[in-house]
Amino acid sequence: MKAHFKQRWPGMVGMGLMTLITTLWVFWSMGEMYYEGWWGGWKVRLAYLIPGTVCWLLLVLAVWQPRIGGWALVLVGTGFTVWWWGPEALRGTLTLERVLSQAPMCAAIAGVGVLFLLEGRWRRRREALSWQPAGRWVLRNLHWVAAVGAPLVVILGSSAANLPGILARVDDGDRGARRITGDGVDLVWAPRGPGWNWLQDFGGYPSWNKLAWYGVEPAGMETKYESGVFAGQASMDTTGLCRYLSADGLTLMEEPQNIWRMPTVEEIVASFSLHGENCGCKWLGGGINEQVVCSICQPDLETPLWAPDESPIYYWVGEEYDEENAYYVSYNGWVKRQPKSWGNPRHGYRCVRVPEEK
Repeated sequence: MKAHFKQRWPGMVGMGLMTLITTLWVFWSMGEMYYEGWWGGWKVRLAYLIPGTVCWLLLVLAVWQPRIGGWALVLVGTGFTVWWWGPEALRGTLTLERVLSQAPMCAAIAGVGVLFLLEGRWRRRREALSWQPAGRWVLRNLHWVAAVGAPLVVILGSSAANLPGILARVDDGDRGARRITGDGVDLVWAPRGPGWNWLQDFGGYPSWNKLAWYGVEPAGMETKYESGVFAGQASMDTTGLCRYLSADGLTLMEEPQNIWRMPTVEEIVASFSLHGENCGCKWLGGGINEQVVCSICQPDLETPLWAPDESPIYYWVGEEYDEENAYYVSYNGWVKRQPKSWGNPRHGYRCVRVPEEK
């Protein structure tokens, strides 16, 4: 019995750990695809499935051929860990907390590979002795049931939870200026153009700093100050990009027009809607990393506030959180902060103005 356990434990432990790691990565991949990646063509969505799919293939390979799979896990796990942590380690910003929290998703893969290498060694000895596991088919093939079944359950569960809402999203195709009357808010939101998700050369959208410093001579999105310098609230209110928009929101003027501005957290939250109905959302307490409270419905990535066919799922707001950070709001109602220097394909913006008749 002891000899039997000695031969089987590396494979059982490795199988359990790799199944858990794979399931977590599949869960992340599916969640991110439905949350961030559901726009554009399928190549955008499929990109989010790469981490989970790679782990799943490595798991199947390790179960089928533990020696080959073990070496693959060691190489991939080590390489991914170096790629993930390397830049931070070189900058001196890699913390023990980050290592401990992320090790199960990267460095542990290499350790699991060692367990599969041991399993491969003992499996060859068992095969030489013509040893066969006893019990019913499910027990004899539990490793395959877990390797295939666990990720599949996550895929089906995630799809069942997310797809119905996504497929029911409303997109009226209108990317012009939109007047949205919300819970105590009545604003016109900028049309497609420089006042709404102006895509930059790097494939993303402007940082809060660049939006705030747009009007600083020479006007434009060029980097105006050295790294480590952050725009203040006064800059957003005076030289911010929105201040230079023409009345129709389609052109950036040479001088500030002071017609448009960046919205506040409360204004975006009060404008949330679902299927054309205002959701009655409020931001309670003025905190960060909290989801707003909605009395009628849960908001989604829909027109007229959002562009479901574009990558931004967050909007910068015109309010700073502190000297280095500013608020942003997600389409599903989360209020968070990000460094003002941050700019990527998910963080967009949209200028607002008061309706003309007011």
